Amino acid sequence: MYIDRVHFYVENASKWRDWFVKVVGFQAIASGQTLQAHTEVVSSGDNNGIKFVFSSPLTESSPVAQYLRQHPPGVADVAFLVRDIQAVMERVKVGGAKVLQPLQRQQFARGDLQWSKINNNVSFSHTLIQRTGKTPLLPELPSEQQPWLNRSEVLFNAIDHIVLNVEAGYLQPTVNWYEGVLGFQRKQTFAIETQHSGLYSQVMVHPVSGVQFPINEPISVNSQVQEFLDINRGAGIQHLALKTTNITRVTKQLRAAGMSFLSVPDSYYEQLAKECSDRQLSVQEWQEIVQQRILVDSCQETTSSLSPLLLQIFTQPIFKEPTFFLEIIERRDRACGFGEGNFRALFAAIEQEQSKRGSLGHSNGKTKKEKELTES
Repeated sequence: MYIDRVHFYVENASKWRDWFVKVVGFQAIASGQTLQAHTEVVSSGDNNGIKFVFSSPLTESSPVAQYLRQHPPGVADVAFLVRDIQAVMERVKVGGAKVLQPLQRQQFARGDLQWSKINNNVSFSHTLIQRTGKTPLLPELPSEQQPWLNRSEVLFNAIDHIVLNVEAGYLQPTVNWYEGVLGFQRKQTFAIETQHSGLYSQVMVHPVSGVQFPINEPISVNSQVQEFLDINRGAGIQHLALKTTNITRVTKQLRAAGMSFLSVPDSYYEQLAKECSDRQLSVQEWQEIVQQRILVDSCQETTSSLSPLLLQIFTQPIFKEPTFFLEIIERRDRACGFGEGNFRALFAAIEQEQSKRGSLGHSNGKTKKEKELTES
């Protein structure tokens, strides 16, 4: 099971196509229109690389318009490419997942496309896709897409992971759903707490593709996860990580193009400098890391005898509401998991932004779900 595409519902698809091309270095590869929606597709990497789809409504009855009346712009669907969609649909049936769109099939001149759309237990949708031969990314898009540009440089070659936020009390049921229906397996767990707030996280990994899908739930009403849930009006994708092979160079280019990142305090680097001798970084690279405010950590799970490194940086929310953001990640020496140090640093950086917005209180209160359970 691999990530086929990530589908965003937005108010203006052309605007976000242009933004990802000009700022994030993606390439526009296809566009199309139905009676209800206008769709644009951008990509990074080769034909098997990252594909983002942006759809905006053309009518008030459009599914995109209905989504935007309930949620702010963001990720509405993560599509998975599967080898045997019939077998997956059997698991969907056994697992009791809600089928939004029954299994469909469409044949093209040089290929065959089968797909179905389902909801997970917290009403987030996944499109399941099986492709044979050459098919368009979406059935409604032209079969002949725009030619690939011969870029001298590709900034990102894959999606590293996608993070789902769920309401308090729904972490374990959601983990169970991804295990039973889509065949994911549990890996690392995290419990991150500060004096103000906290979260629990369970990292899910698909055993065949290695697709990583962390799931977070809030510990407190002040948690950044709870803020996301309140503004998003339900569960959804908080961020996704774009994988690169040179994070310092890419971060410089993104900043020059107008990308804004979360700030990291000097104290983080003062502490990190004490450990720097073990991190296989040259003096010049260390200086660039500090200058660009990149986080550095070792992952907790590794298949390497070397010291595996995680280098990460996080953007400010890209839409008007403080919900969805991007992560840039570089993995070295076969680093395959996540590091708690960077997780905590991210949590602290988002708390700082919450404080600026006035949405971070000063007590570790209960979530709305916990209050409901207590009162009942």
